[in-house]
Amino acid sequence: MAEEPISRRSFMGAAGATPWAASQAPVALESFPQATIRAGENMIRIATTFRFEPNEIARIKEVAGMPVEVVVCADREEFRKQLREADVVYGSISGADLDFAPRLKWVQYGSAGVESMDEKLRASAIVVTNQARTYAPGISETAMGMLLCLTRGISQYYIPQFNRREWKPVGTTKSDDHVELAGKTMGIIGLGGIGHAVARRAYFGFDMRIVATDAKPLPTPEFVDVLREPAWFREMAAEVDVLAVCAPLTQETRRMCDEKLFRGMKRTAYFLGLSRGELFDDMAIVKALKEGWIAGAGLDVFPQEPPPSNHPIFDCPNVVMTMHTSGWSVQRQIRLVELFAENVRRYAKGLPLLNAVDKARGY
Repeated sequence: MAEEPISRRSFMGAAGATPWAASQAPVALESFPQATIRAGENMIRIATTFRFEPNEIARIKEVAGMPVEVVVCADREEFRKQLREADVVYGSISGADLDFAPRLKWVQYGSAGVESMDEKLRASAIVVTNQARTYAPGISETAMGMLLCLTRGISQYYIPQFNRREWKPVGTTKSDDHVELAGKTMGIIGLGGIGHAVARRAYFGFDMRIVATDAKPLPTPEFVDVLREPAWFREMAAEVDVLAVCAPLTQETRRMCDEKLFRGMKRTAYFLGLSRGELFDDMAIVKALKEGWIAGAGLDVFPQEPPPSNHPIFDCPNVVMTMHTSGWSVQRQIRLVELFAENVRRYAKGLPLLNAVDKARGY
C-alpha cells in the first residue's frame, strides 16, 4: 500500500510521535501552499553553514530512508563549492550563491521569518520552507511572563525594590497598581505560529477573551472569539486590554503599529511586540509609554537590534525587554532538527513538505 501523506496539522499535533510533535498542541488547519518535489534516486546532498551537531546530523540521516550527505561548511567559499552538487540548502542563500547551485531544488530556512529572501530566490522555482511554529512555545511563554511582570508590578515596582534591599507594598488592596488578566481581552495581530500559541496560553491559562486578525482565511479556533481580516487591526487595537503583534514582516505590515495606533489604544492597555521589531515605530512607542497613552509594553524585538545605549526606550520604567531571545531553548533546537528531518523524509518520498512558504506573499 502506498504511504499516505500526512498533513502539517497531524504532524504538528500528534502527541508522542516525535520530540517535535510531543511538544505541540493541536493547531488550526491552515491553507499553506503545497510543495511536492522528489529527491534523486541515489543520494540527497545537503549544504549548510549551520553548525549541526553530529547527533543531529545522524537524526536527519536516520529518517530519510535513503543515503543523505550533510556538509557543514566553514565559510562562504566552501559553501559555494558544495552548492554545485547540493539538492538542498539549510539556511538562507543569496542570489549570487544561486549561480553556483545548478541542482538546487529546496531551501529550508532556519528561521520562521523569510523577509530577507533574495529576489532571485523569490522568482525561482526553488521551493522554500521555514521554521514556523518551531519558536512559538518559548515566545508564547515569554509573552505571558512579560505581561505578568507588567500587570503585577514585578518589573516596575518590586525588582527595583529588591535591588535596593527593600520590602514595601505598592498601592493598596483596592488600587490599580496590580491588575488581573482573567476576563481581559487580548487582541492578536497575526494568528500564525506565534499568535496561535500566545492565544492558547492566554485563553486556557489566564481566562482571557481572544480576538484576532489574520491574512489567511483560517477557520476560527475554539479559543478565539472573533477572527477578522487584517484591515480590522486598528479598530481591534482600540478595544483590547492587551495587543500582541505576531505578524510576519511584509511591505503591508512594516511599521503598522504607529503613533495613530498607540494613541487610539486604551490608557490601561499593554502592548506586546513579539515577532518582528520593524512592525512598530520605536519613537511612537516611547511617546506612548512616557506620556501614558498605554500602561506598558513587553518587547522581545526592536526596530534596531540592539538599540543604542542612549535610546529613550531605556528610560521607560513601564517596559519589559528581552533581547530577541524568547524563542531560545533546548526544546526549540529539538523541534528545529525534527522538522527538518521530517521534511528530508518527505523530500525523499516525494511527499508535500511542511511549512512551504508562499514566496509571493513573503510567509
